[in-house]
Amino acid sequence: MSGTPPNPSRRDYLRGGGALVVGGLLAGCSDDGSKSANGQTDTSDTGNTSSTAGETTSNDGSPYSVSMSPMGNVEFDGVPKSAFVIFPQYADMAVALGHGDAVNAIYVPEMSGKTMNTYYDRLDGVSFEWKDLPNALGSTLNEEKLYQLDSDVHFADPAYVSTQKNWSKSDIEKVGKNVGPWFGNFYSGTNGEPPKGYRDGYQYYGLWDVFGKVADVFQEKERYDALKKMHDGVISTIEKKLPPKTERPTAVRVTYSDGKFYTYHLNKPGYWLADTRPLAAKDAFAEKDWGSLWGTVDYETMLEVDPDVILHLWGVSPGYYVQDMKKKIQNHPAGGKLSAIENDRFYASGMRYQGPIMNLFQLEMTAKQLYPDQFGEWPGYEKKKPYPEIPEDERLFDRTKLADIVTGK
Repeated sequence: MSGTPPNPSRRDYLRGGGALVVGGLLAGCSDDGSKSANGQTDTSDTGNTSSTAGETTSNDGSPYSVSMSPMGNVEFDGVPKSAFVIFPQYADMAVALGHGDAVNAIYVPEMSGKTMNTYYDRLDGVSFEWKDLPNALGSTLNEEKLYQLDSDVHFADPAYVSTQKNWSKSDIEKVGKNVGPWFGNFYSGTNGEPPKGYRDGYQYYGLWDVFGKVADVFQEKERYDALKKMHDGVISTIEKKLPPKTERPTAVRVTYSDGKFYTYHLNKPGYWLADTRPLAAKDAFAEKDWGSLWGTVDYETMLEVDPDVILHLWGVSPGYYVQDMKKKIQNHPAGGKLSAIENDRFYASGMRYQGPIMNLFQLEMTAKQLYPDQFGEWPGYEKKKPYPEIPEDERLFDRTKLADIVTGK
């Protein structure tokens, strides 16, 4: 998809009973680049690289700087007490670092907040208060609103902001100077091509690399190191238990809407795939070039490839609960014949806008859905309920330990 799709407002979200128009951000086509910028492979979410955090920092209250593309060196007078967030990965990062209360806006609060708390409900003392937060986008990204919020930092990529209506480069610079700095990297989500004016030197990062830099912003290196160690342990366990390539299932991740399947690759670069790429299943549409990381197929095409496993993106999010989607597909003449439907392997997948906590849960979820013999059966997700209870000996990470790191115990 080229161009910038309309950004659904909270009112649009509620009017549809929670379901957003799939042609917009929820489908994952938020101007993510029509092609790969350089084809570089992102391996940082498999535990094979370390964070690039470690810029000039200070823990004594004096100014410090953190460097990330495309902003370069960003100066901070002190740890941010208020943070404007568009996409939930940055809110999840703030929560993970003990600074969730700093978040003062987020994209579609009810959708983002409820999805985050679906996971947090399994962590003692961890939650995200979303009910009073404004929608960070609404019908558009509003410059006046940013001045009103007066945030210490804007966790948003200025390259992405430049694609929004009525935003010039000078507007972006003025907000960064007069309100609070920009700090975000959007196009690493797909390793897609940034807009003109931001392509030279644009660098791509893995999810945990970005998280390391956000940890530097909040001066929380110790928490970051502990969480990174936990993540590395999960990745190591997955790599050790993966069956041979010939024994792995074919799979596809989709969003279903109005008789169409919006389909996504599983193993391409980008931190939006940080919960599927390490599992290395056979991508049913691996040979398809959609110009970006997603395409649109009908029932007949889906039945032709007939994947063993279908992972429904946003499957734990309000409006896209997986049981509702499954019923619609089952009732279609072709959909009812899909092997994943017949064999009960149509699963709730997570959110691509995932931060570190969400990533840990979604890695565990996906491992069980793809490889039950190696990682234990996925018990299924019951809509409007927390992430399902997993037997302690089948968990890929320790819930108590994770909660203790986040809450600072």
